[in-house]
Amino acid sequence: MDFRTTVERAERLKQLHADRQPLVLPTVWDVWSARTAVAAGFPALTIGSHPLADSRGAEDQEGQTFEEVLAAVRPIIAAVDVPVSVDLESGYGQKPADLVAGLIESGGVGLNIEDTVHSEGGRVRTTQEHASYVAGLRAAADDAGVPVWVNGRTDLFAHAENPSAVLDEVIERLRALEQAGADSVYPVKIQDNDELLAAVTAAVAVPVNTTAHPVKHDLERFRRLGVGRITYGPLLQFALTDAMKDMLKPWAPSS
Repeated sequence: MDFRTTVERAERLKQLHADRQPLVLPTVWDVWSARTAVAAGFPALTIGSHPLADSRGAEDQEGQTFEEVLAAVRPIIAAVDVPVSVDLESGYGQKPADLVAGLIESGGVGLNIEDTVHSEGGRVRTTQEHASYVAGLRAAADDAGVPVWVNGRTDLFAHAENPSAVLDEVIERLRALEQAGADSVYPVKIQDNDELLAAVTAAVAVPVNTTAHPVKHDLERFRRLGVGRITYGPLLQFALTDAMKDMLKPWAPSS
């Protein structure tokens, strides 16, 4: 993809976040799922690390190298004419500038970055460390001349025995990510908790991303709670897995 097209898609993704409240970005994993989502009417997509790994027989949580991920996402991005954001987990041990350079080279115009560092035993970055990494991504994108959309994710709720007990810490982290240049923030594992979703959406000025299940969740509920961005994570793939099993079951041998 030529540089001008990449910049145009990045600008389009930014505008979509402003126009759609919330912006729903189907999470895809191959050319077929990407083309299907676009044919269904969606103006932008995300590629998720978990479904991408499953589709390739790899493990999530950086079971693929950065180079392998880029090789996998290039044909997906090239197959559609809409902006595509890529889940880059915790960065595969890459420096921010190298991560952004690889993303742009692949045609991607957005990224998701989390604070659980899989290459270092699953430790969680400190608030300042994660904010600094996001600031590095922002600076690298600015230097490259591409307004890459940075979705700053935190796993603090996911790691907590009592998610409500870490709300203040999460809000501090989300605000630090916002100040560091994140375009949206993504506190995972609270998609079913109205109280926590309302609290985090009220705490920051940028869109809050939530995971959603395409069948079990309600779009209007997320809009009412102030959610600005919705992705599916692995849940679209899970839903299709359930549907495929139901379709195939009558045809399976009885013994």
